[in-house]
Amino acid sequence: MTIPLDRIKSMPAFSPYFPMPPARYRNAKTQMVYFRAAESAIGRVLPDCFELPTDPVCMAIGLTVPWSANYGAFDESALSVTCRYEGEEGWFTPVAFLNSKSSIPAGREIYGTPKVWADFEIGFAERVMYTNTYVAGTSILSVRSTMHREATPDEMPASKHSWRLKAIPRADGNGMDVLQLIDGADVSSDREVHVCRAGDGVVQFNPSPIYDLSDFTPTEYLGAYYVESDFTENWGRIVRDFLED
Repeated sequence: MTIPLDRIKSMPAFSPYFPMPPARYRNAKTQMVYFRAAESAIGRVLPDCFELPTDPVCMAIGLTVPWSANYGAFDESALSVTCRYEGEEGWFTPVAFLNSKSSIPAGREIYGTPKVWADFEIGFAERVMYTNTYVAGTSILSVRSTMHREATPDEMPASKHSWRLKAIPRADGNGMDVLQLIDGADVSSDREVHVCRAGDGVVQFNPSPIYDLSDFTPTEYLGAYYVESDFTENWGRIVRDFLED
């Protein structure tokens, strides 16, 4: 008996490489540092379906997950920038770095998150959490932050949109097979926050021949947050299919 096509979710068809959502996470430790950078740097990584906001903000994230139901333990870092789409403001993530063999293809194929492989050094030095992201033997993104002030999740910068651009080329080379705007703002549910703290943070970007973010050198820092939480990751929402326009 063969496999019905409407039952195939991913490859290999008989045993998919990663489970489908929902995915449960426990005790994820996340640091977020907010800062401003040159508008030319932000514009360089923004697809032209977006516009720069009046006062753009950047966010560097360091994340370590000791347990997840679908992907096991892994580390992650990412850069997000504020932008506007059809008059509404939200976050766009131009790149995310991970050391997870299954979370990378899952994030790219399901949500369009631009995940790429990296090595990590994540830990705590007294009251400072640090995340060092290594590509080709060099740290291209370093995040360091403190957590010495009490905080609540409501105090953290929020946006009702968290956009990704899902892009998959055609196998015959004639353009794109998938080009969709995805919103992941409502992906997480059943969130339980165990720790929420605030502090100060710094980020450092070093030049790289690939995934170069060195022009994002901060011009101003806007604070940092640290969160430990459990949550469930669900399906995203397709905002627009550009190939159907």
